Amino acid sequence: MPARVMAEAEAHFDVEMREDNTPLKPGQMRGALALYDGILPTLGDMFSAEVFEEAEGSRCRILANFGVGYNHIDVAAARAAGIAVTNTPGAVTDATADIALMLILMSARRAGEGERMLRAGRWSGWNPTQMLGTHVTGKTVGIVGMGRIGQAIARRCHYGFGMEVRYYNRSEKAVDFPARQVESLEALAGEVDFLVAAVPGGAETRNIIGAEVLAAMKPAAHLVNIARGDVVDEAALIDALREGRIAGAGLDVYAREPEVPEVLRKMETVTLLPHLGTAALEVREAMGLMAVENLRAFFAGEALPNPVN
Repeated sequence: MPARVMAEAEAHFDVEMREDNTPLKPGQMRGALALYDGILPTLGDMFSAEVFEEAEGSRCRILANFGVGYNHIDVAAARAAGIAVTNTPGAVTDATADIALMLILMSARRAGEGERMLRAGRWSGWNPTQMLGTHVTGKTVGIVGMGRIGQAIARRCHYGFGMEVRYYNRSEKAVDFPARQVESLEALAGEVDFLVAAVPGGAETRNIIGAEVLAAMKPAAHLVNIARGDVVDEAALIDALREGRIAGAGLDVYAREPEVPEVLRKMETVTLLPHLGTAALEVREAMGLMAVENLRAFFAGEALPNPVN
């Protein structure tokens, strides 16, 4: 945790911090539920239903998740065990939207491929047809999931790059910028130059961007995923890229993090980032402070600022 977050936590609680950044194992999670009043987990800590099986009456009363996404926590099982769950919405919105725009630009303009070429000493100098990519300004972007992050991406695309915005969302959204809702995900995929996944993770969205959606995309289109890795069917994406059915992809998240399929790592048409969505100091501080405030409010008997329903 950033030093500022640790200082705030220690101002309110007796804190034990793990030195190891690897995800908690099931036995460690069960032990933590028995030993601590509250836990501040991160996205790698898979608090599944099995972890909560014998947790009823345990010492832990709250999981204050460090992050807005909480599909790694079985909220229903936690609630059944009498354990509250909170998250950190809002703090991550702009940083994650910025990463989406970076991936759009990097994929369209072949930035990763160009940097690798230069670092390898293979750049022979400028010429009119070298490294030709796709122009972003004025193109059409499709947002899958028009929540806080989806809207922040759409605003950047429209106001920053003059892009037309279309979106797919389970419900209608009142937005403060020009945008058109499309009834089906396949229809959206067929209309846009850039398809951006910005939906929450979980069972309802797992592999929502699969073979049928990828097949509907234009051959010159690019896919960007800043949501959760399992929102995209990785095998179907690999096939689409390998066969040249889409032009490229920009990924910040993966189905089995930190594992990234070797075939993706070898593809020049894919931009790969190590889950950098919120990786700015002030953002991680804001996330941590929000998580600590959720803990403080809970143990003070106050209404939770950010409960997960």
